[in-house]
Amino acid sequence: MSQIEGGAAGRDPNESTLGPIKLVLPATSANLGPGFDAVGLAIGLSLTIEASIQAVGAPGLTGPLTIEATGRNADRCSRTSNNMIFETYRDVLDRAGQIVLPLHLRIHNEIPLGMGCGSSAAALLAGVMLANHFGGLRWDLRTCMEEACRREGHPDNVAACALGYMTVSAVSGGSVVTATCGESLPWKLLLALPSASLATEKARSLLPAAYGRADVVNNIQRTGLLVAAFALGRGELLRVAMQDRLHQPYRMEACPLLPRLLPLAGESGILGAALSGAGPAVLLITNPAADINDISARIRDRAGDPSLEIIETRVSGGARWFQDSL
Repeated sequence: MSQIEGGAAGRDPNESTLGPIKLVLPATSANLGPGFDAVGLAIGLSLTIEASIQAVGAPGLTGPLTIEATGRNADRCSRTSNNMIFETYRDVLDRAGQIVLPLHLRIHNEIPLGMGCGSSAAALLAGVMLANHFGGLRWDLRTCMEEACRREGHPDNVAACALGYMTVSAVSGGSVVTATCGESLPWKLLLALPSASLATEKARSLLPAAYGRADVVNNIQRTGLLVAAFALGRGELLRVAMQDRLHQPYRMEACPLLPRLLPLAGESGILGAALSGAGPAVLLITNPAADINDISARIRDRAGDPSLEIIETRVSGGARWFQDSL
């Protein structure tokens, strides 16, 4: 679970206050092959937001939202119209019957947008957490997570963003049931990012309406192995455990890196490979002693693109927030 940092030990993170808050939310990679809409992995790239209330009529206030953005895709993160963070914040407060106070956000983004790295899950969770803080809703992290999951439509990315590491999720009776493992894994992660993004809606439209029994059984078996691999640190299981028949075969054409990089799983230093979420990025998990420069060269060679962007990262913890230090 996340813990408060920068505040008094044991303080309730949901204590009503209009003071500024800082959120640090990790990127996530969902599915990991067979764990479709159930498994998510928090990774060491973050969306960091420093938020404060702007007084009505304050100098420079041109609307209910102002943003200073740095980092990756700063131009998109700085847009105030149709901003997912603010629209979620506003809608949560509207539904709770609370006043929507104008916000100033300082955003630093490391998460690739439109690549299957959980950018929308981080934005949704951020919006809910801001509404909780500035609206005095007194929700705990799990309630914030469940509200964001409801808005996302599936729990895999949001639960991993909130709780960190490998989080397995299921929806039961309107609640999200979760289990987290892999907190101390030393594996390295590589994200191979193509130049073109892919909308989640398009990626989902490529999937069939029904599946055969053999394909479903294949994924049940491998999802069990996948969870065991992360829980026990059994990297040798990942080559088989990250195989999938329910979504990756149908997304090959829209995610051209996938068929080129999947055969690398099991090769020297590379434990497993899968589409990151709905794609088009590909996630590769490597042995901690692996030569990343050598593996990156092999990835670019298989991709046929010597300039392919590859990000080295790691398994990460979940959402963090800071209050008193701001």
